[in-house]
Amino acid sequence: MSYQRTNGGKGGRDNARHNRYNNTSTFHDGSDDDDSSIEFLEHNVTNTPLTQGTYNYNHSTNSMSFQQPEPIYHHNHSTTSLGESYYNQPIFNTSTSHHPSDDPFRGDYEMQYQGYNGSSSGNNNINNNNYHQSFVPHVYEDEDSEEREFDQRIQYNQFEGDHYDLATASYIDDDIENSQAGFVPIEGTIDEERTIGSPFGTNEEPFQEPPLEEEVRSKKPIRASGINGHLVLDCPVAGELLSKFPDYKQDEKDGGLSREFAFMRYTAVTCGPSNFYRDAYILRPVHYPIPRQTELMIVITMYNENDILLGRTLKGVFKNIKYLESKSRSSVWGKDSWKKIVVCIVSDGRTKINERAQALLAGLGVYQEGLAKSRVNDQKVQAHMYEYTTRVGISSVTDDVVKLTTEKIVPVQMLFCLKETNAKKINSHRWCFQAIGQVLDPKIVILLDCGTQPAGKSLYKLWKEFDRDHRVAGACGEITASLKKRQMLTNPLVYGQNFEYKISNILDKPTESSFGFISVLPGAFSAYRNIALQNDVNGNGPLEKYFKGEFLHSSGELDPQDDEYEMKRQLLKEEAGIFTSNMYLAEDRILCFELVAKHGCNWLLRYCKSASAETDVPEGLAEFILQRRRWLNGSFFAAIYALVHFPKIWTSSHSFGRKIFFQIEFFYQFINLIVSWFSIGSYFLVFRILTTSLINADLNFPPGNVLSVVFLWLYLASIVTTFVLSFGNKPKGTERFYIVIVIFFAILMAYMIFAAIFLAVHAIQDIYRNNQFSVDLFFQNAQFRDLIVATASTYALYFFASFLYFEPWHMFTSFIQYILLSPSYINVLNIYAFCNIDDISWGTKGDVGGKSLGEAKLREDGTFDVSVPILKEEINQSYLDQLEKIRDPAPPSENEGVTSSEDYFAFIRSMTVLIWMFSNFVIIAVVLETGGFNQFVSDNNQNVTKTTRSEIFLTVILWTVAFMALFRFIGCIYYLFSRLARRMKGSEHATKL
Repeated sequence: MSYQRTNGGKGGRDNARHNRYNNTSTFHDGSDDDDSSIEFLEHNVTNTPLTQGTYNYNHSTNSMSFQQPEPIYHHNHSTTSLGESYYNQPIFNTSTSHHPSDDPFRGDYEMQYQGYNGSSSGNNNINNNNYHQSFVPHVYEDEDSEEREFDQRIQYNQFEGDHYDLATASYIDDDIENSQAGFVPIEGTIDEERTIGSPFGTNEEPFQEPPLEEEVRSKKPIRASGINGHLVLDCPVAGELLSKFPDYKQDEKDGGLSREFAFMRYTAVTCGPSNFYRDAYILRPVHYPIPRQTELMIVITMYNENDILLGRTLKGVFKNIKYLESKSRSSVWGKDSWKKIVVCIVSDGRTKINERAQALLAGLGVYQEGLAKSRVNDQKVQAHMYEYTTRVGISSVTDDVVKLTTEKIVPVQMLFCLKETNAKKINSHRWCFQAIGQVLDPKIVILLDCGTQPAGKSLYKLWKEFDRDHRVAGACGEITASLKKRQMLTNPLVYGQNFEYKISNILDKPTESSFGFISVLPGAFSAYRNIALQNDVNGNGPLEKYFKGEFLHSSGELDPQDDEYEMKRQLLKEEAGIFTSNMYLAEDRILCFELVAKHGCNWLLRYCKSASAETDVPEGLAEFILQRRRWLNGSFFAAIYALVHFPKIWTSSHSFGRKIFFQIEFFYQFINLIVSWFSIGSYFLVFRILTTSLINADLNFPPGNVLSVVFLWLYLASIVTTFVLSFGNKPKGTERFYIVIVIFFAILMAYMIFAAIFLAVHAIQDIYRNNQFSVDLFFQNAQFRDLIVATASTYALYFFASFLYFEPWHMFTSFIQYILLSPSYINVLNIYAFCNIDDISWGTKGDVGGKSLGEAKLREDGTFDVSVPILKEEINQSYLDQLEKIRDPAPPSENEGVTSSEDYFAFIRSMTVLIWMFSNFVIIAVVLETGGFNQFVSDNNQNVTKTTRSEIFLTVILWTVAFMALFRFIGCIYYLFSRLARRMKGSEHATKL
């Protein structure tokens, strides 16, 4: 299909986009779309699938006309249509009454499977083969009144998908091909060519299941016409899935379902994201007779996260879509709102994706095994795109398994983009914005990380920020940590991060939002106005700066056959220094600055507190250190970037007052940057001042002298150890060291808190002893005054602000954990981050491997020869195999707890260096009476003792050196005399014996 616009090129697309935003008559509401689609189909019924043609967008009439092409192949009307028999035989018995034990609300309820037992009479006693334990009846979570309210306002029996025939795959029949020109569609021959029994079982011809170990492939190749010269396959969804839909009718074609629900699409993309739109790739939402306007595109980026994390995210997204569908009084949302939303899942690398996560997507119907190809017409496939409007929801997600359901589910347009290679998260976003976004042209784009679960109304709350103010270019919500009560004591690291997230959402984000510039919109949960992200006519703008980091971090090795070769070669000419490389580890911060400082615009960034999402935080110390290394380095260098380029603000169209506000905020960020830079030194000085203050005899605290020396040595040992571990060691291999150091710093923090309280109490007692109590005296005592001010400006402020926002609970559950971990935040994380500024990677994750794929060949007539599963039993068996993978909890990882040889060698190296350094430091400290040893010697004898020890040390060292020199001199003299003696003695001719 040629996808033409009357104005052509980029200018034509800009005009089309302009009309979409400003001409409301171009698109109708959901009910109008349904009626128009049916009327269109009834008026244009032909025997030729509408797989080719030309779209003409006439902006003057606000209409679209479809030009019918000439038939490209012949139909065999005498053959039986696939649609007439494909879903006719029952798979699950839903037509007869169930026994009392089959109550769908019971936990052990399972739909009775009929497909492979040779019966279609509705016998309820047929045993289930346990494939379908992944599906359960819909249940509400405890205290979830929101979803109950949503369901009451949704009419679940009135969902209508598009009936437009998008089928492009056709089955080759050698006899017909030899006798007739062209070829016939799959529906025309698939049942008659089969020699095996029905996949759903008949009494005459029992079905033979395909071998489980054999790759599911069709016995004969098919010919696909494709779209615009690209391999595009519209494939029937497994009957095992469709039969679970409440409105499935086994006696009707496609189960009585629209083709949108009965077929999924696969597209093999052989170009990079920047050329996706140029090469006329097309997606289903804009391929219908009346293209759908995408109001909201929800992007979920995934790497190797498992099915549990993906299930949580999808469960939250599906609940939000259900809420939008239930808003009957909204001018934008309400009935058929699901047609305005597209959920895009982008997985970073075919060989990296988790097998169970992939199986979950197959359970939803958006993925089918055996369709993807590695090459199309000798061109490498760079991405595999699967599209399907699913009516499968997430019933529940536990720590072990994900349960699916088809009850009370709002349809969801899903697009699964499986990238062929692993190219980092920023490349996944490039596929979203430059490829998918260019075609769908959404108004608002919401970014989520796999594992982040938005609350039931959060996506609407984010969208409302853009709807309420046309100046808003980006927004973010509150990210909360996923907590387990038992971890309050067993894993304080998780609760410490929870406190950090809460305080950031109470103090930092609201403050920045008040100015209109938020330093970072977290990629895990944020939203952007699509039109604000676009570059100018010269290609300069927010997205250009945002995606620059992808090429700066690349290896520099380019494939000349890559369609983006020239673009990448030009960008790689700009050599990335260590500053730029680290800066683009936090490219979301660069994007935020570029949006606000965009030339000629007055975009703002907002924080929406009513929108929240829950995410998993690192539970292990090694993973936590790796994550913060990237965050700290990226944020530090990105902050410098913003401060250096702040004059760009004056080229924007913001008001003069707003620009002054921005300057005030930048000044605050500059102060924050200075404090962060000197944080390690400042903390050490506070430690020494507090601990040495307890030595004062007036305080009457005898252990203070000894403890100050012990803690000083342990403090210095921990700092040096952290430096040694940070150079060239992976945290995973030396995690035990880090655990000991973090525990020490927690003990040290507890002692410092004790010292501060002890000093404050002593100051108050002195005031009472003098019988001159007054408020002024409290602040005339410098030591007491400074302690009060420092404490009130931090911890007291945390309490007050938390109660002011009516969210005080983290102060009681997570405050202590955060306080004890704060020294590790300052010392361990900062040291590791700065010692690894040369590491510009995103960290390492596991790999589950993959298999090689086949190739699609282009024929002379422009069609493709491709081998994919086409028989009903193959598609059903493939679907059941995928469900089998997520039916039971995942087995424990075999690599868990196993230390690699590389990590072991790193551990030994670190031990050796540490012993060497500390042993030398002990000698220095003893001789020079440093490191606190001087505290044990009186002032009168200190100089004498120090001089005596120095003289002894010098004497020992000098005499030792002299002895070693004499020893070697004696050895060399002995060698000369012995050599002379051997010559005088003569040879024994021992070789002749």
